Amino acid sequence: MPAYRFEALDAAGKSSTGLLEADNARAARAQLRAQALVPLAVSPVGAASAPSALDGGPARGGRRVFNTTALTVWTRQLAGLVGSGLPLERALTALSDEADDTRQRELIAHLKSEVNAGASFARALASAPRDFDDVYRAVVAAGEQSGALGIVLEKMADDLEERQALRAKLIGAALYPAIVSLIAVVIVIFLVTYVVPQVASVFTNSKRALPGLTVAMLAISDFVRHYGWFALLAIAGGFGTLMFALRNEGFRQRFDAGWLTLPLIGRLARGYNAARFASTLAMLAGAGVPILKALQAAAETLSNRAMRADAMDALVRVREGAPLASAMAGKKRFPGLLAMFARLGEQTGTLPAMLGRAAAQMGAEVQRRAMALATLLEPLLIVAMGIVVMLIVLAVLLPIIQLNTWVK
Repeated sequence: MPAYRFEALDAAGKSSTGLLEADNARAARAQLRAQALVPLAVSPVGAASAPSALDGGPARGGRRVFNTTALTVWTRQLAGLVGSGLPLERALTALSDEADDTRQRELIAHLKSEVNAGASFARALASAPRDFDDVYRAVVAAGEQSGALGIVLEKMADDLEERQALRAKLIGAALYPAIVSLIAVVIVIFLVTYVVPQVASVFTNSKRALPGLTVAMLAISDFVRHYGWFALLAIAGGFGTLMFALRNEGFRQRFDAGWLTLPLIGRLARGYNAARFASTLAMLAGAGVPILKALQAAAETLSNRAMRADAMDALVRVREGAPLASAMAGKKRFPGLLAMFARLGEQTGTLPAMLGRAAAQMGAEVQRRAMALATLLEPLLIVAMGIVVMLIVLAVLLPIIQLNTWVK
């Protein structure tokens, strides 16, 4: 039975909105009148009426209904209800009634109406591609076909939580150095553009030569004060040009390939993408998705286009009959650990479990490297900031020391 969004007036003239289920719009209005409400607007909850909620359309800014955390919680709740034996329609009804956000409630009501109309749950999720990506829908489709939707949804919730935890740890490791760097830049700019000219101007009128460090600092201060905005605009223009160039697939792939060659960040990027690829592939294979379809879906989750191209090449080799381990072993951008665990999984018939172990090990290695890098950067940034501030202070103090020498 389709769902309808309504706006109506009660006997006191107070406006109210909500959702109800009816065979058609006329039946929905009849239900409202039976409740002593005057219907003002009745519209179906669907892709055509709610583009932002259902297909990410521009009508309401193209925002997702579920963020990563909300999607994880919702998937866990749905897995619990379906796993306990509750029919999918009733589980969706319960989640729709409990949803606090209006857009979430409308989206879940639309999914329920699609399922009630005879569509599979995976097909219903396809009406909201911005919230439920290809991997999510493939896992749900496999769970429906195998009759183990609750178990598959539980695995999906676990994968979402692990992915979110890894991303949060990486962001946390980079947050402190970023804050220290930002504060250091602000302090240095303030000292160079305000403090140095104010103090050094006292000595510029004297006919004696200033120390070389002071002259250099005054030159830097003069450049920042007169041309700082131009430099900032040039940096912003270069960044915008880079973002525009990255829209070209060939340039983006070459850029991502060069990014992987960087000494420290490149290894982190390789490990993070490989862990995500292995985790997605393990989840899809464990859910019963065919290996070719699982490989394609896992490849599309890679943010690095160079590694994505390698994964698609491996897919072609697997389609031609090569084992997964052999196909991945020829891709040097992926860690050798992935090919080794894939070979063990193929030999023992436990490919999903082995890929899951590989993902766990690579994810732990990425976390360890990120924390080590953050631990190393913290004292280095503090020392660098101290050196810069010391040079600025010396540039101010040297003329004073020189003046005292002249007086004596």
